[in-house]
Amino acid sequence: MKTFIFGHKNPDTDSVTAAVSLSYLKNQLGEDTEPRVLGEINKESKFVLDRFNIEHPKFLSNVKVQLSDVPYDKTIMVDENSSIYEAYTYMVKNSITGLPVVKSQKKFFGYVSLKEIAADFIRGDFDLLNASYNNILNVIEGSEVLRFDEHIEGHIMAITFSIEAIMESVNINENTIAILGSRKEVVDHCINNRVKLIILVGGQKLSDEQLELARKNKVNIISTKKFSFEVSKIVGLSNYIKCIVRNETPVVFTPNDYLTDFYEISNKLKHTNYPMVDKMGNCEGMLRLIDVNSYEKKKVILVDHNEVKQSVDGLNEADILEIVDHHAIGNVTTAVPISCRTTILGSTNSLIYTLYKEANVEIPADIAGVMLSGILSDTLILKSPTTTDLDREIAEELAELAGLDFEKYGMEMLKAGSSLEGMSVQDVLFSDYKEYETNGMTFGIGQVITLDYETVLNNLEEYIKGLDLACENKSLKLACLFVTDVVSNGSYVLYSSEAEKVMSLAYGKDDMKQGYYLQDVISRKKQMVPNIMTELDNMG
Repeated sequence: MKTFIFGHKNPDTDSVTAAVSLSYLKNQLGEDTEPRVLGEINKESKFVLDRFNIEHPKFLSNVKVQLSDVPYDKTIMVDENSSIYEAYTYMVKNSITGLPVVKSQKKFFGYVSLKEIAADFIRGDFDLLNASYNNILNVIEGSEVLRFDEHIEGHIMAITFSIEAIMESVNINENTIAILGSRKEVVDHCINNRVKLIILVGGQKLSDEQLELARKNKVNIISTKKFSFEVSKIVGLSNYIKCIVRNETPVVFTPNDYLTDFYEISNKLKHTNYPMVDKMGNCEGMLRLIDVNSYEKKKVILVDHNEVKQSVDGLNEADILEIVDHHAIGNVTTAVPISCRTTILGSTNSLIYTLYKEANVEIPADIAGVMLSGILSDTLILKSPTTTDLDREIAEELAELAGLDFEKYGMEMLKAGSSLEGMSVQDVLFSDYKEYETNGMTFGIGQVITLDYETVLNNLEEYIKGLDLACENKSLKLACLFVTDVVSNGSYVLYSSEAEKVMSLAYGKDDMKQGYYLQDVISRKKQMVPNIMTELDNMG
């Protein structure tokens, strides 16, 4: 199974490029991984990926267990033209109580159960035969004598009375399925009336003259060693199974359905078998209740985060194989020990660089470019207080591998991603937004790095409304937005209406107000989250 590597929701450039660079490393080491993102890729990240001709990672909505992860039987189904007997035998052999019925090309037709077969056998239309020649041969263990039609349809008649009685009161015609012995006058009468099918019982044979006449009149003939009573009793089981499908719209599931939804529906219906049908209407087999006792979890590696709230939906249903991060330890838990690489660096890509060195894997120019981009983005071109000497060393080496002047390229990258043109208030607030918990309270911090900060400052009222609405909808203690100006090396701060006291204390500003400029405050990890978290803890 492929392993998905992804960063946090509302992915920034470090998150996106870390997934790409770590996936490349893992694949070079023989693993099967794929980088994914948990949200829309922002302008800056798009610039980076396109600059180095890297395919944009696909969106990953969740890692919940799907029915495709359950080992259900993909072969359990029966063709609509199979006999009732064949379907019944299949169910008994496989210890199941029902079967999906399919048309040609595995198109789902309906569902048939043992109960329906039993009901048809007890209360069905006993004199009607609607079957194929082969079905009849198989059910009555017969041998082919004459065959003119592949499809046999008509009324079954076991003829045991005299020719006089037949001539007087029995209507034998081209729709008759005649079960009889070898009495010459009865056989001749049936052939002359061009019956649909003659079933000769007891291993009886016809004369050459009778066979010649039957050929002339195109009468189908089957011979069996069974006797009339037994043939009369079982020949109806050669009818097409489609003839007794009563439920053409049963409850079905698709391989993409979630196991949790299956549990909920199954607990209500109490069925033991469910057809599996894809979105195109093709049958994918059958899911038995006992199948869901085992399933394969999706395998994931987390980069640039280790908080459940920041991660993919359904994370608790996945196997976390590894975490590579440079943030404070969060609340992700695992059932078994895993590799967890965290350290004090300005970027996840700096940490991934050390993994390349440990594995002795060469970094190609394009991967060096995306890794450098992640470092420059997260450290604001190495100006952030989170930047370490090792980040600077790694950035210089990656710049050399990528053939770039990292300062010139860094400004080019930040400018490409800093324009707010075409972005709504919600886009700006939540393009790079994370939530944190402390002392039983949750708070949210958004950060946007732009040279176009006046667009936000000139529309404070709308942004504050957006932050207030986020607090209401998400039950947050407070929400804020830091608008970071990388040129002046500071941030303008906006916050929800009830948060002024906390923000004032967090930054020691008695004159705190909406849009306040905080010089040298540019790091969410070191200057935003800790300051606000400390004041919320003090409130507790």
